[in-house]
Amino acid sequence: MINKIQNNTDLIKFIEKDYTNNDHPKVEIGDSIKIKKIIQEGSKERIQLSEGVVISKKNSGINATVTIRKTIHNIGVERVYLLNSPHLINIEIVKQAKVRRSKLYYLRLRSGKATRLKQK
Repeated sequence: MINKIQNNTDLIKFIEKDYTNNDHPKVEIGDSIKIKKIIQEGSKERIQLSEGVVISKKNSGINATVTIRKTIHNIGVERVYLLNSPHLINIEIVKQAKVRRSKLYYLRLRSGKATRLKQK
């Protein structure tokens, strides 16, 4: 029974290997990043650029995601991006910060200069 389970997980990893994006840089918590993504509106396609701080990251194989937070006109906006999505064109790391937590949800309660993180 255990052999079958191990073989199934190996089979899943083998299939997922074809769909993973390895050309993106390694994104860590606290990094300020720019993401270029293809947006489809009807029959047209355009490239949307979004920038923000990575406040959380989930590594679950092909379903790896990052949550990005940015303040626009005094309103906090968070967006979750699938790292292995075929719609992602480019991820660029702008700044790297030194953090001691794996989730930076406390940034939701802060505004202005209090949201700055210490640089590496």
